Amino acid sequence: MPQTYRLDKNAIHCRWNRDLPPALTIDPGDTVIFETPEITRGQITRESTSEALKTLEFALIHQISGPVAIRGAEPGDTLVVEILDVKPKAWGYTFVLPGFNLLTDDPAFQEPFLMTWDLSEGTKAEFKPGIVVPLQPFCGVMGVAPGEPGEHNTVPPRRVGGNIDIRQLVAGSTLWLPIEAPGALFSCGDVHGNQGDGEVCGTGIEMESLVTLRFDLRKGENLPELRFQMSGRMTDAWNSAGWYCTTAHGPDLWQNTQQAIRYMIDWLKREHGLTDHEAFALCSVACDLKISEVVDAPNWIVTAAMPLGVFVG
Repeated sequence: MPQTYRLDKNAIHCRWNRDLPPALTIDPGDTVIFETPEITRGQITRESTSEALKTLEFALIHQISGPVAIRGAEPGDTLVVEILDVKPKAWGYTFVLPGFNLLTDDPAFQEPFLMTWDLSEGTKAEFKPGIVVPLQPFCGVMGVAPGEPGEHNTVPPRRVGGNIDIRQLVAGSTLWLPIEAPGALFSCGDVHGNQGDGEVCGTGIEMESLVTLRFDLRKGENLPELRFQMSGRMTDAWNSAGWYCTTAHGPDLWQNTQQAIRYMIDWLKREHGLTDHEAFALCSVACDLKISEVVDAPNWIVTAAMPLGVFVG
């Protein structure tokens, strides 16, 4: 009979390593409830101000839950992860850290910015009066141990997962991960209450959470990279008020993305009275990004789309 297990938030690590001892070993078909921590190991609290970011020890990021070993998992197999539930805890935060965001060279973002969110309502959270963001929680980090020995930073994504920040991996979605190490050694965390495409300011709504996942194996599939199946629409089903979109063109998709977000920040400042940092943060937690066109060389188009449903005033 399949079993259900629970990992408390002390079963954590901050580096991928195929030689880490598992915090839990399960069978295919079992379910695990992860009590995921916030990512900084307590360096940011509900009472913190932007000053806390000036001494942030980045080496401790990310604090993630696990690893969980799956009996019978071998390199070349595929780990199936069914996302059953993701529940926010009571509060969260968003920050802009100089040097760690889409617009690192822009003069407006050379000072740290931190805001906290009250998530106790459970389905939505106020950004500021007149702006409310729905909660659509998901794990920013989900992955298995790389096959290469040694420690590996959790910040970049890999073929086996990691810091993937795919906002569609909400409850009801399924993730498939190629396995490189015996036992798979799955971990998750960096849970976001919501996030726009790209997490452009460097953070979403960062928070602690209860994450319920069910695991299975596909033997010998040799999946080239992670894949997933979404539970519903690509865009936000809650938003019935339309979208405001900015675009940028040019031969470089990275630069186009930067420029489209700059245009969106300018619009948010002008039309909704936000500061530079507030506008950047709202883009990071609510704005969709689309590659609108890549066929007509030498210029491609990136679109930034803000759901107008967040403006409730």
